[in-house]
Amino acid sequence: MPLKVAVQMDHISTVQIAGDSTFAMCLEAQARGHELFHYTPDRLTQRDGLVTARVEPMQVRDVKGDHYTLGEAVRTDLSEMDVVLLRQDPPFDMNYITTTHILDRIHPQTLVVNDPAWVRNSPEKIFVTEFADLMPETMITKDIAEIRHFRKEFGDIIVKPIYGNGGAGVFHLRDGDRNLTSLLEMFEQMTREPLIVQRYLSDVRAGDKRIILIEGEAVGAINRVPDESDTRSNMHVGGKAVKTELTKREREICERIGPSLRERGFILVGIDVIGDYMTEINVTSPTGLREVKKFGGADIAALFWDAVEGKR
Repeated sequence: MPLKVAVQMDHISTVQIAGDSTFAMCLEAQARGHELFHYTPDRLTQRDGLVTARVEPMQVRDVKGDHYTLGEAVRTDLSEMDVVLLRQDPPFDMNYITTTHILDRIHPQTLVVNDPAWVRNSPEKIFVTEFADLMPETMITKDIAEIRHFRKEFGDIIVKPIYGNGGAGVFHLRDGDRNLTSLLEMFEQMTREPLIVQRYLSDVRAGDKRIILIEGEAVGAINRVPDESDTRSNMHVGGKAVKTELTKREREICERIGPSLRERGFILVGIDVIGDYMTEINVTSPTGLREVKKFGGADIAALFWDAVEGKR
């Protein structure tokens, strides 16, 4: 049966369709006959127990520069939808968290993907620490003395904001680099939150692999190789997507985390792996679907909708 699907996302006009996973999911939903509706997080409203949004009927096309049509915005009770896709990009701030509290009011009667309560309770750089033996040495703290001690122990380190995204604010400090104090002062002025401090993995020069899991099962991967001038492999800061296959170690990692993903009801998850180590579990708006398909891998958007339809 056709589903009514509302997509909570950054405005469709901002999407770069060649590599956007939300767009791929919308294309597949439309191809299956599902009815698409679009709204941005600022249109989400809760009043007297009712959750509404001013949603616009949406049609999508895989045509650069002409990829969408929106109808007239109509205030709509989201409980009338069959599915809501929670797909706005981080940062994972209080605004993002508030939307998950509001969407809790309609889930699971309306299926919100991913489950808003578990998205809220599984920040990407914290959830992963439940699997400390699969990670490089990692510390979460604001204590400068602890950071200095960690630096002395490992030399080369990565320092990054705990709720950042897309590679923003990620710094590689080499052994002997004298910028640590200035860097920590800068972070102190920018945020009250702790930092992530991690042993630097030189294997990142060979790539930071994004692995996509559907209902806890690995279904595809893409390797993201950083530019020579950058530590970060994120594609929107210059990382290059490269075809890849899963290694034995990566399959072991996926098998270890799969039960926890299923327990939390996560349908779509992306993990990041450098060498033999997992560094993040992305549950907010995982990307990589179009790149995997481009290089001959699975049609993950189709697998995603198979899973969603199975729950309706």
